[in-house]
Amino acid sequence: MAARTPTLPTTDPRPSEPAAPRISPAVVVTTLSLCGIVVSLQQTLLLPLLPKLPDYLDTTADSASWLVTATLLSGAVATPTVSRLADMYGKRRMMAITLAITVIGSLLGALSTALPLLIAARALQGVGMAVVPVGIAMMRDELPRERVPLGVALMSATLAIGAGAGLPLSGLIAEHLDWHAIFWVTGSVGSALLVAAMVLLPESPVRTRGTFDLRGALLLTAALTAILLALSKGAQWGWSSPITLGLAVGGIAVLAVWIPLELRTPSPLVDVRVAARPAVLIVNVGSVLAGFAMFTNMLVTTQFLQVPKASGYGLGLDVLHTGLWMVPNAAAFGLMAPVSAWLTRRAGPQVTLITGAGIMAAAYAGRVFFSADLAQVVIGSVIVGIGTALVYGAMPTLLMRAVPVTETASANGLNVLLRSLGTSTSSAAAAAITAASVITVAGQTYPSPSGLQVILWLACAAALGTTLLGVPMLRMRDYAVEGDHTRTTGAGRAVLVVRGQVLDAEAQPIRSAVVTVLTTDGAPVDWGQADSDGWFNAAIPEPGDYLVVTTADRWQPRSRVVRLDKGPLPPLVLRERRRLSGTITDGEDRPVPDALVVLTRHSGEAVGSVRTDHEGRYEIFRPANGRYVLTVLSPDGATGARPVSVLEAAFDVNLALGTPLNVSPPPATRPRSEPTPGPGAAPASEPASEPASEPGAEVRSEPEPGTRQRTPQP
Repeated sequence: MAARTPTLPTTDPRPSEPAAPRISPAVVVTTLSLCGIVVSLQQTLLLPLLPKLPDYLDTTADSASWLVTATLLSGAVATPTVSRLADMYGKRRMMAITLAITVIGSLLGALSTALPLLIAARALQGVGMAVVPVGIAMMRDELPRERVPLGVALMSATLAIGAGAGLPLSGLIAEHLDWHAIFWVTGSVGSALLVAAMVLLPESPVRTRGTFDLRGALLLTAALTAILLALSKGAQWGWSSPITLGLAVGGIAVLAVWIPLELRTPSPLVDVRVAARPAVLIVNVGSVLAGFAMFTNMLVTTQFLQVPKASGYGLGLDVLHTGLWMVPNAAAFGLMAPVSAWLTRRAGPQVTLITGAGIMAAAYAGRVFFSADLAQVVIGSVIVGIGTALVYGAMPTLLMRAVPVTETASANGLNVLLRSLGTSTSSAAAAAITAASVITVAGQTYPSPSGLQVILWLACAAALGTTLLGVPMLRMRDYAVEGDHTRTTGAGRAVLVVRGQVLDAEAQPIRSAVVTVLTTDGAPVDWGQADSDGWFNAAIPEPGDYLVVTTADRWQPRSRVVRLDKGPLPPLVLRERRRLSGTITDGEDRPVPDALVVLTRHSGEAVGSVRTDHEGRYEIFRPANGRYVLTVLSPDGATGARPVSVLEAAFDVNLALGTPLNVSPPPATRPRSEPTPGPGAAPASEPASEPASEPGAEVRSEPEPGTRQRTPQP
């Protein structure tokens, strides 16, 4: 294969501009939190009026429900797209664009009476959901490290605070003003915050370079639209109807196509490799469960408050008073933000997550038996809110410790999207259960008490699942330490984003590479995952010499000190693959040349084959960790086989053919020697591996010519 001439990447020239004056952390947190509250208000202000909208708009209830569905769909679709654009083109810029879109939506809704225009207005307002993950990413860039947990907890709480304030505010507007005032209020406040964001918020210098993945965005949009339509409209269309099943199956099929395409796409919309890392995957799965449990609280509590007293369990409150009694739940979110930040700093976000999810699970279990009066309903709702505040405050911190600096907004965008998927699933489950279990009171049907209890138990199970997911996170906390960039950027100093490429000796990209940047004192700075073309991004606080460690599966790692600044970054080249090697001998301990050596997985799949040389030696590229079978076929037809467990160590696997030798294996296998590292590279050292021996097999370790033996380390 002909070697390609590698292209030298350049860093973003914008860091060379003078740094902007430092903005007060309190101003940043306050402005971003208010933006989050406003976009949350836009989602919930219309919900209490939904039963009256068919009369206002002279339409059916099914048609009016699209005013809610449109917001849900546009928010889910816009969140990952806007978050990725924020990482690429600037967080303040995308924050301003998103707020401007929501203001346009509010203006359109305020001036419209036709249903199609109102649906379009609600769709534009739904784009505002992307403000939350972008705001969290801005806090990571702009706040001092010790202020990040509090800022993140407040930003996460804005969703509940806005929802809690929206219910009574909607009731007041409905009683005293025309219902269009809902759009005028959100449009006015949104316009003021748009100006504040442009004036008060700094633009982050952390930018991911590359091209926007339009194909990935379109496919993800199609998949999310189909799945969320099935979840939100399934109760109306019928869960077994052809359109519901078709949308669900079609959305899942598009996702099945989208994931492998993202793995092969340079600068993907969602970095699937990073999302699949255990520390990230566990948080995202927990977000789905936590979203389910959080939204169930609002759904069930409003049912208890609004259902007539004649039902035997309801309290018969109107929309206004129902909203007022939901305010304590929203207040709990805001008041618990400092507690969540304190616990995160003292014990870690893992403990905060487990504590919050445990409180939610216990509260839901208690609500099954204690929901007889107003005090029990409100107190139960507030306790769930307290637990949810802890969980939502911890999750972004866990996520940011597990992703590169340059992927903060897009990673949080995916997390918020999955949280929305959890809330949609909660709404769908509640609709299905309440439709299947109803009671009739004065000619009206309402959910039965047993149906609500089932929903509460499901929420308890979801919260308990989140708690259990936090347990493996405890083992990861020693490996999830943020670099010092937050301290540096929080001081207002510029940040450089360097972009480079990882290649092999033939100038071919290594897509599985991970590049870690540390100071020469060993302090972590940032890391980057190479895309399908081998390109990576990493953020550094200032130009200087950094220790750059490059690793990739099946390749020998390489470390070197590199000068990182505004100039071009030379390619990082990995030259040596890890290998599985050994010697094939016969029953008399003589080497067997030209023997066929085949490596298969323990599950049966073939991995590779090779012929031994004149000394009976073989060498195969080292496969991924796992259990394998090494099989040999000699030229005279003799065969042999033995199991092989491939771990992180490099070792020789030798196999003797013929009659079992009954030779006792050595007490431990020494690692195979590696070539002496070249100048500027640190010598690698790996723990010894101890593959099991069996009759007819002998395990040996021999130094190769021109190499030196390494000392095993524990």
